[in-house]
Amino acid sequence: MPPTRRLLRPALATAMTLFTVTAASALAVTVTSSPSSAAACNGYVALTFDDGPNPSTTQSLLNALRAAGLRATMFNEGARAQQNPSLVRAQVAAGMWIGNHSWSHAHLTQLSVAQMTSEIAQTQQVIQQITGTAPKLFRPPYGETNATLRSVEAQYGLTEIIWDVDSQDWNNASTAQIVQAVSRLSPGQVILMHDWPANTIAAIPQIASTLASRNLCAGMISPVTGRAVAPDDAGPTTAPPTTPPVTTAPPTTPPITGGCQVQSSVNAWNNGLTNNLTITNTSNATISNWRLTFTLPAGQTIISGWNATYSPSSGQVTASNVSWNSIIPPNGSVQIGYQATHSGNSGPPTGFTLNGTACTAR
Repeated sequence: MPPTRRLLRPALATAMTLFTVTAASALAVTVTSSPSSAAACNGYVALTFDDGPNPSTTQSLLNALRAAGLRATMFNEGARAQQNPSLVRAQVAAGMWIGNHSWSHAHLTQLSVAQMTSEIAQTQQVIQQITGTAPKLFRPPYGETNATLRSVEAQYGLTEIIWDVDSQDWNNASTAQIVQAVSRLSPGQVILMHDWPANTIAAIPQIASTLASRNLCAGMISPVTGRAVAPDDAGPTTAPPTTPPVTTAPPTTPPITGGCQVQSSVNAWNNGLTNNLTITNTSNATISNWRLTFTLPAGQTIISGWNATYSPSSGQVTASNVSWNSIIPPNGSVQIGYQATHSGNSGPPTGFTLNGTACTAR
């Protein structure tokens, strides 16, 4: 798929503003024609939306989908998810399924194995941090894939999802053309759409009517077969959360002893590795603006990281919190991680201290 589709977003932002005024009235007349309310489903198709979440369009897309009774798979970019965690939670609350669309929408087949791994691992980590569940589906940017990329996907238990029908919404397809693309779907098939085009959001009511007229329902994508199937859950909640979940303080008695624990989970290959770290506060006091210091084995050098900043890249390293995970409540945890190169020693770091307090490695 041509990379030029990424350049269309600024021009379409203005169109999105004009669409907002008329969206509500257009949606109101189509709810009863949703395929989810049809007498029977002759099959399921998968609606997919790439490149979110976007502050200017995602909520409008979710509103349109919910009003039309449609569910979809949202292939989110990790960097955008990290910047807009409330929109990711809104996607889940609206009944959507969340997939991994890489961290930065790079041409992954042109990258090294270490870089591919970083793009996938960081996105898995951030989405799990936000939603509590790691994605099971992966869509490579531009649909570009090869055996090397698929092997990295397999390390994270991901099923690669391309598409059967391209709506061409990234290429400025009209609303009518997008609806026509949906009409070509057969049971089990997957259609490519995107989070940001105004014409796509405008097409949602007609997409619902088109599917209903054929007794097709919008389903989930099976992580086993990669095909559209019936949903296996209860559907959306009544309202999307607008703030992160509040952590309830643990009982004050009996007192919690100790200071902190750190668990490493190293996944090594050739000359590289990823390490996911879980930092647990086992004290009675909330830890704010935390700094985790540890020593890397000789020959290891950090080349990228997530959920923290790392300095220096080798030797004794300090991982400093980022703004959205700066507090660890009593008996609470945060997860961070990094990708590193190594010269034969792929072991975990040692000598953990959290804000100057020694931690137990586990």
